[in-house]
Amino acid sequence: MANDLMIKAATWQRPEQIPVTFGFLPAVFMKYGDNVKKIIAKYEDLLGNWWQNYDPYANLSESYKKGGYTDRWGCVWSNEVDGMAAIVTKHPVPTRESVRTMRLPEVDDGLPHGFMYLRLLDLRGFEEAMVDFFEEPPELSMLIEKVLGYNLKQVKIMLEHNKAPMVHFGDDLGMQKGLAMGPDRWRKYMKPCFAAIYKPCKDDGRLVYMHTDGCIWEIMADLQECGVDMINPQYRANGLDNLERVCKGKIPIHLDLDRQLFPFGTTSEIREHVKQCVKTMYLPEGGLALSIEIGPDYPLENIEAICDAANEFRFYKG
Repeated sequence: MANDLMIKAATWQRPEQIPVTFGFLPAVFMKYGDNVKKIIAKYEDLLGNWWQNYDPYANLSESYKKGGYTDRWGCVWSNEVDGMAAIVTKHPVPTRESVRTMRLPEVDDGLPHGFMYLRLLDLRGFEEAMVDFFEEPPELSMLIEKVLGYNLKQVKIMLEHNKAPMVHFGDDLGMQKGLAMGPDRWRKYMKPCFAAIYKPCKDDGRLVYMHTDGCIWEIMADLQECGVDMINPQYRANGLDNLERVCKGKIPIHLDLDRQLFPFGTTSEIREHVKQCVKTMYLPEGGLALSIEIGPDYPLENIEAICDAANEFRFYKG
């Protein structure tokens, strides 16, 4: 039912209720154990029953394990704690000259989170990549072409094996207050890449869903032009006023609720936040879903308040 609701919301087909998705970081269960499971059990109709036999330490991916690893691109990832995501701490293409000699992975790794824009930053390092976007050397276009070519191959493979009506992508394009390179350079260098990657999906009759953190309201219409049917933007970074102005009735969103409020807000503030988001963005035709990530820094009473508010307001009808 959840997938059907999401598709209805993304295509303005008057979903019976607002779709709500939760993501619990493994570190939440590592910290709270059965105490968080007791909360989830109260909202099984909303959250499902996947958690009953869930072991956060079983089958933990490399990215969520304390320590480090090197991926197929040569990026070195480091992590300080189990159950939280790693970050890249060593970049395999540190100079422009090394762009010319870099080789693509021989083994396919699909389209993980950070497959295009963040991939450039992971390969070059943030500062070097930003200098490249500012100075626009020929190596910048060379690197983009290499990563894009690899991604186009991955899209073809994915579409052959994944027959879901909606395909999911994730790449964090924004900072807390805007795009690091600005919207003009993003449109020059990145927009053609995403348009090329999403075109085979659209040609195959699929819906495109894109997760992207940071302040990206300036380019949300551009992403829609690239073929994105539903965008997963953050509340705090973009501002509800911007999302209402840019998206309401025009761009379907899977709104990522305020992770910067949830660790510190009162239970009444949390309920009011969910209510405000729903009342502001709701249309009976659709265009709205709610995305909630639960982290280990949230007090248990706040986790319950989030679940309770989402459970209440998913039935909102205006």
